[in-house]
Amino acid sequence: MLGIEDTLAGIRDADLLAEVEAARGSFLFATIAETILHRQRARDAEVAARGAVAGRRQAMGRDQRRRDAIREVIETEPTGPENLQHIHSVLALCGLPYRDPGDAREFFREYGRNSLSLLAGRLKNPATGEMEFQGLPYGPKARLVLLHLCTEAVRQRSPTIAVADSLSGFMKEMGFAVTGGERGTIRQFKEQLARLAACTLQIGLWDGAGSASTLNVPPFRQLDLWLPQGADGVVWQKSVQFHQDFYDNLIQHALPVDIRAARAFSGSARKLDLLFWVGYRLRALQRPLRLTWDNLHKQFGADNASIRSFRQAFKADLAHLQEVFPKLPIRLDDTGMLLQPADPSALLIPPRGTKLPRGAKPASRAAATG
Repeated sequence: MLGIEDTLAGIRDADLLAEVEAARGSFLFATIAETILHRQRARDAEVAARGAVAGRRQAMGRDQRRRDAIREVIETEPTGPENLQHIHSVLALCGLPYRDPGDAREFFREYGRNSLSLLAGRLKNPATGEMEFQGLPYGPKARLVLLHLCTEAVRQRSPTIAVADSLSGFMKEMGFAVTGGERGTIRQFKEQLARLAACTLQIGLWDGAGSASTLNVPPFRQLDLWLPQGADGVVWQKSVQFHQDFYDNLIQHALPVDIRAARAFSGSARKLDLLFWVGYRLRALQRPLRLTWDNLHKQFGADNASIRSFRQAFKADLAHLQEVFPKLPIRLDDTGMLLQPADPSALLIPPRGTKLPRGAKPASRAAATG
């Protein structure tokens, strides 16, 4: 046991020293000082641990630092309704283009017996009065915009969302700086919103036994645009209104997504697709699911012409997902991927059948992404 002088010498923090002075003259002064010393040592250990983490992260790239920081938040903070966002389940299975398709007016993909056709459309420009071609939505920002709009529709229980008041806050929540100008993030997000609002989805379903159906699903019924004075040519969206059929279907088939996980992969379209897809599968999977590399290439390989290059990219993307969620029951081998049934909490989402939250506010704490 340390002598009283050695004990006092180990206490340095001002608030703890104040407690020492307040206890002087007490019959139990030595015991109180020893207790305060233990608290000082606990603080010192915490500071040292934070320093070690900071040192380790300093050697990481930006994206790895973000994943590591968010994994730490996920491990130390409980999951609650405030952390959940929502996206339509169909969009978890039928991804958008990964890159800008240019002047292409249609994006087509097949998933087993199901097909998706995405048709580009036009919007009325409030500055020129012209109906202008918008192009197909693509990339991570289009997916994040959909995630945000679907979440707001579920949270507000309304197909109409006031975009101008909520989009900037969501961008910050995702770790993006909110910047204006020709190359600013505001313009990039608004461009994807305009493309989404102008497009139409067609989903083809086939039972393999002579019966098929085609569903026309325009996600949005109306998008109000305006050009404020001094906006440097940036068109702002006042509000967006989901098509009633899409909205009703969204309420029935909203897939929960942990906002912190989406933040970890906000810069990668394929990683977001993988996050959504695994979340959908885990909530419904009753027995092991095996997919061949050919299956995976058709689902996630839009950017890779060859299966060989896709395998390398997909392995890296899945490894990043498992950095954040080490309990995911996924294994890759020479034949493809094996996904085992597991509690959806492995991906920090509630099981199927959980009621959607009403009026839940976004999570207040954002993980460090530097």
